[in-house]
Amino acid sequence: MTLQRRSGAEVRLEGIGKRYGAVTAVKPLDLVIEGGTLVTLLGPSGCGKTTLLRMIAGLELPSEGRIFIGGRDVSRLPAGERDVSLVFQSYALFPHMTVGENVAYGLVSSGMARRAAAERAAGALESVGLAGLGERLPSELSGGQQQRVAVARALVLEPAVLLFDEPLSNLDARLRRRMRDEIRELQQRLGVTVVYVTHDQSEALAVSDRIVVMRNAEIAQAGAPDDLYERPVDVFVAGFMGEANVLPARVAAIAGGEASVAIGPLELHLPYRGLAVGPASVAVRPEAVRIGPPGTGLAGMVARATYMGAVMEYTIDTALGAVFVVSGEVGRTHAAGESVGLTLAGRGVVLVRP
Repeated sequence: MTLQRRSGAEVRLEGIGKRYGAVTAVKPLDLVIEGGTLVTLLGPSGCGKTTLLRMIAGLELPSEGRIFIGGRDVSRLPAGERDVSLVFQSYALFPHMTVGENVAYGLVSSGMARRAAAERAAGALESVGLAGLGERLPSELSGGQQQRVAVARALVLEPAVLLFDEPLSNLDARLRRRMRDEIRELQQRLGVTVVYVTHDQSEALAVSDRIVVMRNAEIAQAGAPDDLYERPVDVFVAGFMGEANVLPARVAAIAGGEASVAIGPLELHLPYRGLAVGPASVAVRPEAVRIGPPGTGLAGMVARATYMGAVMEYTIDTALGAVFVVSGEVGRTHAAGESVGLTLAGRGVVLVRP
């Protein structure tokens, strides 16, 4: 019997914060995670994302604020009474138990009969594409299969919320891509609420309904993946949500919600984002830079050209600094030392706060 679709629970954080003595791990914050969605906590090491996840899981008690899961205040409840399951970075499988015993462990520990637990475990393994492997030991499985076992062990408890703590960091790049797609497909099929922690922005973009970017123990920006990538609020978010060239600019005038912006010799009209007339910064995605002949746009010289198979990557020295460019024109390359002119596309260029 495979796992059935269920309605995921809403997670609501109200003024939640965590201190360890004089050290603030998470500054008081508010956050609502809608039921049945996958929300990623993204940020560099030490930003507070894992501490926040552990407070939702019940492995850490908040210093202040309240946590609601499905409308129930769980702020002071132990982990076992929160209706959540956590998939650890290390998978934490018992090496002396079979795969089926690993998955059924939580059910048996909670008092379910072994036969019934084994049936539920078999259904969970089927749901993650591991039907028939219940008698194997974890050491007989690949890294990707072990990761799926860890997911099955969490899902078999039918939690209202499923938590992932850097679940793909131990896998190679190709397997990470495949497993992130499988996690997303599974979450959508089962309708479970997922809170997912990672420091990998491409992983966050691929799986998330919403992304919460954290910095210095607080939320820097939260929103849909495309919103954060195309409309970052500041230089930090722009740089963390993928590659970004941060170029000096000047806001010349503001009218009708648009700003007239000068970037060296280039003049653009960009959405006004609360910046005053005067010096500003512009975040430019590498794919938004167009390479043309000398004498057009911003003058530059190719410092480095790298063939990446599907694209070419260039570093181009300009009067505004080095500009990183990703070009799909693999058949028409520019050699190091070549003079070029740079222009900017309308999309992928945004005013940002310093």
